[in-house]
Amino acid sequence: MPRWRSDGKDLFYLSPDLKLMAAAVRAGSGAQPVFEAAAPQALFETRISTLTPGRSAFPYTVSADGKRFLVNTGSQTAEAPLTVVVNWLAAVKK
Repeated sequence: MPRWRSDGKDLFYLSPDLKLMAAAVRAGSGAQPVFEAAAPQALFETRISTLTPGRSAFPYTVSADGKRFLVNTGSQTAEAPLTVVVNWLAAVKK
């Protein structure tokens, strides 16, 4: 479930143990095109409940600058409180 940072400098993905990972990348064109990826680094553990192969919806998204993430963790119980953050993407685009 990879996602690119909007400027293409980082690639984010979920590891098999559900850690959100980041790898810095560099690409160049010319006579000898280049694509290099740095060693991936674990950013944080997620509490994503399940990953379904072939599912089109991503359980997470990343802000344009790659510094904030919105992760759908699901709910453990019906009584768990729900926190909704609004306008978070509008603040990122400014």
